[in-house]
Amino acid sequence: MDETIVHNPPISIVDLALLKQKGATVTVNNTFEINEVDLVHEENPFRAFLFFSLFSGTIDGEPYEFRKCYSRGCVHNLCPHVSQAVMVANRYLKRDYETLEKAGITLEENLFSLEDMLTQLEENRDNFVATLILEDYIHIARDGDKIGIEISLENFPAVENFANYTEKRMFFSANFHVNYLGETHICHRCFSCFAMTREGLEVQTARELANRRLVSVYTEFDKVGIEYNKVLFE
Repeated sequence: MDETIVHNPPISIVDLALLKQKGATVTVNNTFEINEVDLVHEENPFRAFLFFSLFSGTIDGEPYEFRKCYSRGCVHNLCPHVSQAVMVANRYLKRDYETLEKAGITLEENLFSLEDMLTQLEENRDNFVATLILEDYIHIARDGDKIGIEISLENFPAVENFANYTEKRMFFSANFHVNYLGETHICHRCFSCFAMTREGLEVQTARELANRRLVSVYTEFDKVGIEYNKVLFE
């Protein structure tokens, strides 16, 4: 896989940064979407929420638009609680803001807001629990602690519920089972998705984007000596 590929129109934060470094005039704005999806776990249906940021702007005057999923949350035990998912989404979003800033791209750093978007799902906002993300474990390993991660990939279909319509989508997702200090913590990451009605046109690009993002994570693991099984979407 060629990690130097730069898509124009861009389909990722990395594309924006690389286009800027190559001399393009890049503008960026972002808005948020929190969409419900209907999932099935062991034949039991449940509803979850996906946290998206919609990035748009221009590259040398030409418009572009893409979405990125930052976390998944629900009110069951099958994925992080909604309150935790908001915090996880914001932490990854802040990292992307840093990437854009280092490339010389400025934009207003908006964040997901539980109070504004999901208060109807929360009965007690005083019980929020901070959730570690993969980058936290990378920092821990860099300090010398031993960490092992077992990675499993899944392509899960889901019906995404928009304001006026529904759309069947396929998500490329990874489950990182992190073993640290005798305990296991699961980090979920969604790396890309595509509309199933446009599978023939979008699946290859979505898979390549997911694998590029996975390889980037693996590179960070290698730097700090994290033991893991290297798997890619096929």
